[in-house]
Order: sequence, then C-alpha cells, then structure tokens
Amino acid sequence: MSVPLPHGLEKQVTPAAALSALVEVIRRLRGPGGCPWDAKQTPDTLKTYMLEEAYELVEALDSREPDKIQEELGDVLLHIVMLSEMYREHGDFSLTEVIEGIRGKMIHRHPHVFGQEKAETLEDLRSIWQRAKAAEGKAEAKSLLAEVSPGQPALRQAQRLGEAAARVGFDWPDIHGVLDKFEEELAEFREALQAADSDHQEEELGDLLFCLVNVARFLHIDSEGALRRTIHKFIKRFHLVERALLKQGKTPETASLEEMDTVWEEVKNRLRGR
Repeated sequence: MSVPLPHGLEKQVTPAAALSALVEVIRRLRGPGGCPWDAKQTPDTLKTYMLEEAYELVEALDSREPDKIQEELGDVLLHIVMLSEMYREHGDFSLTEVIEGIRGKMIHRHPHVFGQEKAETLEDLRSIWQRAKAAEGKAEAKSLLAEVSPGQPALRQAQRLGEAAARVGFDWPDIHGVLDKFEEELAEFREALQAADSDHQEEELGDLLFCLVNVARFLHIDSEGALRRTIHKFIKRFHLVERALLKQGKTPETASLEEMDTVWEEVKNRLRGR
C-alpha cells in the first residue's frame, strides 16, 4: 500500500528530490544495520520479482484505477532503483547513468522534436527512428527479426514478429488472406487431433494461435490485451456463477455441468443486458 506525502508537500518536492530520497532508503536497507533480506538480494534474485511487478502494473493499468496504478508504478520504480544500486556497488554504473543514458537516447531519437528534422507521417517517424538507431550502432542486426526480444510474452512476441515481417512486405494482402490461412490451420489442427501424436498437435495448435495473432494485427488489436480482457471477463462471470450457485445452496463442486451451464448463460445475458 502506498504511503502518501503529507498534504501539500507533494507539490513542494521535485521528482529529483523524491528520487534521491528513495535512493537513500535503498542504500540504508542494503547497508550495515539495514534489512538482511534486502542486503542479500542480487540481480538474479530480483529478475522474477521485476517481472511480477511489471505484470501487476499492466493489471493496474487495465483497471484504470489511479491509486492502483500509482502504487504499482512505485513498485516497478523500487526494483529499478534497487537494481541500479546493486550495479553501483560493483562499480559498473549508477542510477544517474541509467537516467542520463535514456534521456540522451530519447533526445537523439527525436530529432524532429529536439533538432531540425521534419516528420509528417508515421513512416517519417519510423525512418527517423531507424536512422538514429543506426547512428548508435544498433541497426545492424543479423536478421530483421532480431529486434524482437525473445523475453517478451509469447502473444506480444508473435505480434511483433508479424509486424517486423510485414514491414518488408512478407504479409498477406488483406485480412481475408489471414482468415483463409486461419481456416487452413484449423483444418490441419483438426487433422492432428485424429492422430495420437502430442508433439504434432502442439505444433499445429501453435500455428493456429500464431495465425490468430496476425488476425489481431490486421485489425490493429493488441492480442495480449484482448486475451487479458477475456480472462478478466471470465473471472468476473465465474465469480457471479459461484454466487448464484451459493444462493441455491450449491457450489461448483456439487453442481452438475448442466446446472453450471444454465447459470453461466443467465449471468452472461444479464451482463450483456447492462
């Protein structure tokens, strides 16, 4: 839970001062007489926590609740500061260098804002961005697809790969081509289900999912966000099903599938009616 600053003080403290105060807190926690747990953490042990906090931030953003978003932004910032401190302790770099590095990069990659270049279209912006990366020595990748990080969630990675391939013309002419490919992949998946080969079934299911991601890309829909939205919808509906069954003196464990299906449809229709 976030602890707000005293009333009126938040307008007096600059971001730089607040960040410096946070750094001092982290140094105290990791220093002599500090917290044993914080002191023993390493970049390797924080990787999982950093990923969890990033997902919790995304969940908060989906909720559109400012209080939750503020809290989760703070948790992510905490891990960024702590990781920077760990590398400072080893003489590699400090938080100051992290901040200055990204500040310089953003200025360099936006010459249409901080320089004399002009950008009137999205293609102009993309071209400027690529030229800036080239000047930084980051544009010479072995493959066009190398720019897509393998550490991203699978759906996001699939969508980015499709976008990268599309930029050089390796794409369907329109969404009808993608839908035809989806029908083809669905038929191949159905065929794989007839064989007792789990590896082949997994492969065909992967092809089907990848094709669906490309459908989302053509519709300018974020597949990761679309799936999260459906997950949240399922959770909400299932909670309402549990409540409805409870009023009948039943639970999902004691109710029949037919009873749960009936309640599910009632909940779905009620929510749609709203």
